[in-house]
Order: sequence, then structure tokens, then C-alpha cells
Amino acid sequence: MNRLSHKVSDFHDDVLHETQLGQLCGTKQLFRDRYEIQRVLGRGGFGVTFLAKNMTLPGNPLCVIKQLCPKVTKPKSWQRACVRFEKEAKALGKLGNHSQIPMLLDYFDMNGEFFLVQEYVRGSTLAREIRRTGPKSEGVVKQFLRELLPVLQYIHKHKVIHRDIKPHNLLRCDDDGRLVLIDFGAVKEELAKSSDGNSKSATTNFVGTMGFAPPEQFSLRPVYASDVYAVGVTCLFMLTGKAPLEFDYDAHNGEIAWQKEVQISDHFAKVLSKMVKIPLEERYKNAEDVMWDLGMESYLPTLNNCMTSQRLGANSSSNSLEIPEGYKTHVTRTAIAIREWREKLKQKQAMRKRNQLP
Repeated sequence: MNRLSHKVSDFHDDVLHETQLGQLCGTKQLFRDRYEIQRVLGRGGFGVTFLAKNMTLPGNPLCVIKQLCPKVTKPKSWQRACVRFEKEAKALGKLGNHSQIPMLLDYFDMNGEFFLVQEYVRGSTLAREIRRTGPKSEGVVKQFLRELLPVLQYIHKHKVIHRDIKPHNLLRCDDDGRLVLIDFGAVKEELAKSSDGNSKSATTNFVGTMGFAPPEQFSLRPVYASDVYAVGVTCLFMLTGKAPLEFDYDAHNGEIAWQKEVQISDHFAKVLSKMVKIPLEERYKNAEDVMWDLGMESYLPTLNNCMTSQRLGANSSSNSLEIPEGYKTHVTRTAIAIREWREKLKQKQAMRKRNQLP
């Protein structure tokens, strides 16, 4: 009898009996002559995730093994699945150079199943943290965005859409406190496309999580803005402790009716509203645009002062000092500098987009 069976739920008990790696849990038998399977970490619609030790390396470091189970039986479908798996695994491997993305250590197929071996990050998910400590303040959520948006910018630069950003896929590392983004959906989606099923419905190959995924993702047409939407919904979860499906929805446009649930600044409310807009043309297109609007908040008092229309010296008495022609106040000079900086940034972004075109 498996010595771990008394410690796991019926759910995990099924995994232990039904999967190859599950049957190795708690035994000294090695998978691929190197991995000692420790326990089940999770299970989803596309496979099972296990914690393992690499017994061939000094110190026997922990790693994560994801066993993906595509619904493939036909030879042509299997061949197509192999090609797509290798392509997406290589793309995922390139992302692992970032400190906030787990490194891909290995990938292979065996007995009709695919495996990804990744770096293990010791920590708690954002979902668990909110359940334990309750909703977060506006300041904490803004700091969260400052940590996550550059990661989003990085993966989009590599032409990867995560597809499943949510509190359960965001880890706070115990060792150094960094925020880590896990469980990319690209490989799963490619394997789903390779399945033998004849149905072409969106739900057949959908990869993502209800409530966190925007409508275009259900139609199997995710874009970079789809990840922005998921990050926005994650922010709402952090502010309220409520999952997206617990909110009311606007009957006219289908958007989350969250505004009465939180007390935040007008500027931040506008940013969040734009992140979770249903129409793509009204939503932020990418992480850079969100970062820009968040960064502009500190300049708002200065910009508001610049909007005054009073003419210099208009109400000054005859004893006032004469103002030199062409003189600009400090506030005006600051506003001009900000406008010039913003114009240069737009030009740089436009140039990068042109360089990325094939």
C-alpha cells in the first residue's frame, strides 16, 4: 500500500492510482532513472503536477514535473501534437531566463503523454495569501502591478500569451519575496488543438479560467490584452477577496460591477476599469500602457496646476516686478518636459513595433 495514501484526499488518491507518476509516489523507484516522485501538487483538465527530487544532481534539488495528457490516439494527431509540444516547450524554455518565471529544465514525451520538468519555487500562491490575511489595500495592489507588469511586458516581447493569469498561478517566493508567474497555458492550448475530437466549439480547446479569461479567449483568439484583463480581475480579487464569479455583472455590457465594492482613488479606479473592459478597443492593449498610466499618477498635481489659465501678471499691482518676456514658471517647464518625455516614449514604442514586424 502506498505510504502516502492516508495523507491525501480521495481526489489525490485517484491521481495516485490512475497515473504513472502517481504510482511512484512514496516509493524509491526512480522515474527516468533520476526523479524520485514526492507528492501530487495539483490536477487540472490537461494533466497532473508532481513534486519530485532529482537524485542525480548534488543536493537532490526539488523540481516540478507536469504530466500532460492530450486526447490523442490517431497517428497523425499524435505527430501534430509532438510538433506543437516541442515548439511551445522551446518557447517556454526561452522565458525561463527571467527571475520571475520558473526555469524549464527538461521536456519529453513517453507512452502517449508529454512531460515538462521545471524549477520548483517554494512559496504560497496569491490565492492562499488572500484567504489567510484578507483583502489588500490600494497601495499593496499597486505594488503588485509594479512587480507583475514588467514580467508581462517580458513574455509579450517574446510573443507569448500566458492565457491563465490568476491568483492560483502567482507565487510569492519564500526565499526572497519575489513574485513568480507560473503555469503558462500555451503548451496546453497547442495540445488541445491536436486532440482527436471533431467538435470545433470554443469550449473544446479553451485554455484559461472562467471569470479571469475575457470573451475573446473563449473564442480561441487570445491577444496580449487578454492577459491584461486577467491581471485586472486579479487586482479586483486582491482588493475584495471575491472571486470574479461572485461579483454582479452589468446587464448591458457584461462587465464586472465592482466599483461599489472598493474604496480607491479615482485615478486607480480609471486604470482598473480600463484593464477589465470587455471591448478590446476600450481595453489597454499591453502592459506598457498600464504602466504608463500608473506612473503618471505622481504627476497629476503638477499637471493640474499647469491647467490654470490665469495670465501671468494679470492681477498684479503697478508695484509688481515686470515679468521678462518668454519667462516660464517651474510648473510650466515641468509640464513641457513631461510632454516631451511622453512624445519620445511614443516614438520609441512605435520604432520597436516597426522593428518587430516581419
